[in-house]
Amino acid sequence: MKCLSVSQPFADLIISGKKTIELRNWNTNFLGEFLIHSPLKIKTDDVKRLKINKKFVTGAIIGKVQLYDVKKYNSIKEIKLDQKFHFASKKFQNKTFGFMLKNTKSFRIPIPLKGQLGFFDVDIPEIKNEKIISDIIDEEYRYQWIGHH
Repeated sequence: MKCLSVSQPFADLIISGKKTIELRNWNTNFLGEFLIHSPLKIKTDDVKRLKINKKFVTGAIIGKVQLYDVKKYNSIKEIKLDQKFHFASKKFQNKTFGFMLKNTKSFRIPIPLKGQLGFFDVDIPEIKNEKIISDIIDEEYRYQWIGHH
């Protein structure tokens, strides 16, 4: 499955459904569902600017989302009009492509992984750590049955 690294706090904003446009300075032909990876680095200036007070998960896949379209921006004015959808600061509003996102799903158990640039392929079953796999299965099982019997 495809995966994209998005720095915190933006990865959390995507997974929560609040950020519906991811700005990039490169285009893609890929459309469909992909994983959101949160790299180790947190953009602390953006955390302060957006007044977010929480502990972020980093170095892991934290959820998935669907890319349904790519918007081409032709001016800074167009980018500013969409600010409530991408949350970018003024210094990062020079991007020219907006990845349009919908159908977010947060993972209750993050999957530890080292990120890469651009879209990259991840094969979840190939993660060799049996403890992680058994924890995910146990958590999903408990979630399904608590209060459902």
